[in-house]
Amino acid sequence: MTTRIFLIRHGATVLSAEDRFAGATDVVLSDEGREQARLLGDRLANEEIAAVYASPMKRTMETASLIAREGQTPIARDGLREISHGRWEAHTRREVEAKYCDEYASWEEDPFTFAPEGGESGVSVMARALPVIRDIIVHHDKKSVAVISHKATIRLILCSLLGIDARGYRDRLDQAPACLNIIDFKDPVRARLVTYNDTSHYTHVPDHSSSRLSKWWDKG
Repeated sequence: MTTRIFLIRHGATVLSAEDRFAGATDVVLSDEGREQARLLGDRLANEEIAAVYASPMKRTMETASLIAREGQTPIARDGLREISHGRWEAHTRREVEAKYCDEYASWEEDPFTFAPEGGESGVSVMARALPVIRDIIVHHDKKSVAVISHKATIRLILCSLLGIDARGYRDRLDQAPACLNIIDFKDPVRARLVTYNDTSHYTHVPDHSSSRLSKWWDKG
């Protein structure tokens, strides 16, 4: 028997719809995001979920509350919060490219070890998120647990667990709002990805992710 993690990105927000950097900006879900999370909660209704963990940010805690069972209180863990973009926060991608062009170019080239002024690198996020995942697995052996986090944080966690080069996490891995990833753990270090970036609870049309990936995707 394995330990199963339902690793979930929070539902949509107004800032995510506007393509703004909102890692450390504490926004709530949009109406669309609440509906996405509610539908995911319906999808998981028959699963025996022992506990629900979430980043302490409003959008993740709200998503968690829509997934949690009656009487179940989501547990906030700071290590699951989203990457901070420092002085880029709340700016659109186009604004950042214009105002901080050199910084943005360095980040596009290497988002894993480079961080904008006042922000975090992917290395930093991975260093704080992975111990939380390990702790959850150890404390819920052979049970199922929901973990609600954020786009970059989830991609970095998956890179580490699956042995993917994390320098390309923005180029090759996507996470749609309120998507579901399922990971089975034989033990705290051996993981198997069962389901990835699944949004079939609210859409029946395959998603086009190019707008959410780095510019590498559009290069000829």
